[in-house]
Formats: sequence, structure tokens, C-alpha cells
Amino acid sequence: MSERPTPRRTAKPKVVVTRHLLPSVETRMSELFDTALNREDVPMSREALVAAVQQADVLVPTVTDRIDADLIAAAGPQLGLIASFGAGVDHIDLGAARAKKIIVTNTPSVFTDDTADLTMALIIGVPRRLREGTSLIRRGEWTGWAPSALLGRKLAGKVLGIVGMGRIGQAVAFRARAFGLDIRYHNRRRLPEAVEAMFGATWVEDLDSLLAESDIVTLHCPSSAETKGIIDAKRIAAMKPGAILINTARADLVDYDAMIAALESGHLGGAGLDVFPEEPRVDERLVALPNVIAQPHIGSATIEGREQAGEKVIANIRFWADGHRPPDQVLEGLV
Repeated sequence: MSERPTPRRTAKPKVVVTRHLLPSVETRMSELFDTALNREDVPMSREALVAAVQQADVLVPTVTDRIDADLIAAAGPQLGLIASFGAGVDHIDLGAARAKKIIVTNTPSVFTDDTADLTMALIIGVPRRLREGTSLIRRGEWTGWAPSALLGRKLAGKVLGIVGMGRIGQAVAFRARAFGLDIRYHNRRRLPEAVEAMFGATWVEDLDSLLAESDIVTLHCPSSAETKGIIDAKRIAAMKPGAILINTARADLVDYDAMIAALESGHLGGAGLDVFPEEPRVDERLVALPNVIAQPHIGSATIEGREQAGEKVIANIRFWADGHRPPDQVLEGLV
């Protein structure tokens, strides 16, 4: 490996944490390391991040922090580990970190079930018009049960197209099968037949074909140069009239302007969203659409998941500080 060897340290490593974590995680970090915490729980400014990488042995960022090549270049020679809190690493320039011999770790697998649960909630909630029903009651306008009121769509027999069949995609397939959905997926590589049989899933080699035949499309691929804008205006137009789009992965997978236009025209029947291009800002056009369920990036927001992610961060730092390869080291090109 090209990363710098890390001898066993006699002093506690200096750890800078960019966001407020759960108290149990922060307490343990403070016991083990020389830890600087973010008590205000607001994103660090660029200047604060520069100051952090110039003094820290270990930086603990989250997905809201942009750890780009310029920031890594500004780091002091003592920075040896970026122990990211979260599974995604598209906010970190892995090539720049590798060139400077800085190890990068993440917290994989922790949020798989949490994100799949939220995805399934959106897959159920959008076609059953849960947002509209809740709004009706909150406005005090519900006049009682009626045989033709708020008619939605049943799930059983519908085609669910999963784009990206990694851990989260498979967890969604596992849940969706219980609802009688016909599960089809597109992935860079086809899964083994035994895995397909376990989920009752059919591989569709061509993404355009998957989109054209799916009643509900859910995205679970990482953000990369290859996937950015993968759901563009042309592909949205090729989706089934009335199809539903679910995105709990990354905002830059989708052309949101094209999606909004398709929702406003009625070509898309609805959308369930947990990620947005300019968070925390959410486009007012989306907020106004009754057939959109928008959530404030809560796919991983469970107490259990955030505790486990913190424990993984701590374990990665301890392994690194003891001169060992961290268990969750991210290898560039294998993300």
C-alpha cells in the first residue's frame, strides 16, 4: 500500500470532528483521543476545515463536508487519516488523499437497513397518496370516507425497477418481495443466480429497458462520474406514464429540473425523495406538488445506526493509531 506507515503512537492522536455526534460516541472519543468536538452542530466553514486539517492527526468529516484536493493539499504533514462518518465517500477526493498518503475510511453496512426501510416507506407512501391524506386531515377538510376518495395504486403485481443492486438495493428487494412487487434490477454486474432467486429478482442488462418497463424506479447507486445525471430528461421521458421515481441515494443521479417538469406535466405519477441538489434548500416547485413526498435526508437517521457508525469511526481510528490497517479502509477504484 502507498499510504504512509503509521507506527504505534505513545500519545493520543489529535482528532477533529466536524459535526455533533451522539453523546455516547463523543464521550468515548474524548476518552480515547485528544478530541476537538463541534458543539454547535453547524457545518464547518471552509476556513475552519483548513484549520482542522492543519492541526489534526485524524479528521472525522461527514457527507456535508467537501474534502477536495485543495483542502487535502492544505493539510499538515501530521494528517494521516480521514475517518469519515457515513458510507458514501463521494465528498472526498480519494485520489488526492492517496497521493498524500492519507488513509480514508468510512462506515459501510451500518445504514443499509435504515435506508432500505425509508425507501420502502416512500415506495408505499407515494402510490397510496399518504402526503395528500395527511395534508387533508391537517387542513381540517376531510369530510369522511367515500368510495372514490384519494384513490391510489396497489403495489402487488407492479414492476419495481432497482438501479444499483448493492447492499441497500438488495435490502430493498428483500422488503419489496413481501409486498408482491415484480422485482427487476440493473447493475454493473449481474448477481449470482442463487442471489437472484433469493430476492425473486430479474436482471435487466440495459438501463433504458428497465426504466421503460418499471412502474416504480428506485435509485441505489453511488455518485460517480459514470452515474452523475444518469436519470436525465431523455430517460425520464422514456419512463412509463404515471411511473414513480424514488431517490434515497444521491441527488446528482437525477436531473431534478427534468423530473419536476415531468411531475408537473403528469408524465411522472409521483416521487419520493430524501436527497436534493442544494441541501438544505428544497426547490419550491417540489414542495408545492401534492404527489411528492420529500424527506430531509433522513435515510440513515436512526439512533441505532448513528451509534454503530460512531463505533466504526472509533474502531478505524484505534486500528490506525496502533499502526494497523483500519478495517474500513476505502480503496480508490473499489468504491
